[in-house]
Amino acid sequence: MNAASPSRPRIAVVGSLNMDLVLRVPQAPGAGETVMAHSLHHIPGGKGGNQAVACARLGADVHLFGRVGADGNGQALRAALDADGIDHSGVQTDGHAPTGVAAIVVDDAAQNRIVVAAGANLRFVLDAPALAPAVLGAACLVAQFEVPLPQVLAAAGQAHAANCRVVLNPSPMQPLPDALWPLVDTLVVNEVEAAALAGSPVQTPAEAAHAARLLRARGPARVVVTLGAAGAVAADAYGCRHHPGMAVKAVDTTAAGDTFLGALAVALGRGEPLDLAVQGGIRAAALCVTRPGAQPSIPTRDAVAASPRPPDWRLL
Repeated sequence: MNAASPSRPRIAVVGSLNMDLVLRVPQAPGAGETVMAHSLHHIPGGKGGNQAVACARLGADVHLFGRVGADGNGQALRAALDADGIDHSGVQTDGHAPTGVAAIVVDDAAQNRIVVAAGANLRFVLDAPALAPAVLGAACLVAQFEVPLPQVLAAAGQAHAANCRVVLNPSPMQPLPDALWPLVDTLVVNEVEAAALAGSPVQTPAEAAHAARLLRARGPARVVVTLGAAGAVAADAYGCRHHPGMAVKAVDTTAAGDTFLGALAVALGRGEPLDLAVQGGIRAAALCVTRPGAQPSIPTRDAVAASPRPPDWRLL
């Protein structure tokens, strides 16, 4: 890869790839209840894939590492990555396990329920020689927990040794190994993950700030706690700030967190301060939730630049 430029950073992503089976329903079924769906869609997804697409559309050159099956879903996911100009030479093909599948039920209130059959994602094994050139000189490595945790730890260690910042989204929630904390430069968590990791309730911006301080003490230089419609709390050496959310009519929130993270990672990769990066994440996520589907809803850099700005942040 060519050297990264300040305006178009290089980002490596280690993570999952799934084919999303999206059912749009009037309301989610209760126990023993059958609900007729409005529609069914097959949409490329997975947190790793979504975060890679978000980084690419928002202005980065992206190299993705993951694993798919030797099946039609795997081929479709690779084609979707090609369409966004993402280097997927680091995506392995598994001859024994199928491509991951996520069943996503989205109701008319834009709330979603997700069940994942991980498939090949759980058989991902880091190819260290392949990752080496991707993190050398890159702005950051982005990772989450939909692939085996030991492989995430190995990737973070390799990136850290190459002076490549690690942006970690520990979702689905698992406790971080002690060895992983000092490798993380920027930790991005939602309120549920923040509460679990910090051992402290997180329902308000003030509580999010308290949790963020506790998490920063474990090693990350920056901690961002996303609060859904309430915005996000950013914490670094300069203190904690609450960034209010934006009022929009949500249609589908499936990719909101991944879009926020992608925008944040790209902005930090361009050298922007944390508060501007968080504002960019809020703007991108606000656009994302107004459209259906995970990857189809992720906006471009131009669309975000033309969107309204969020309210000013305040110190906590």
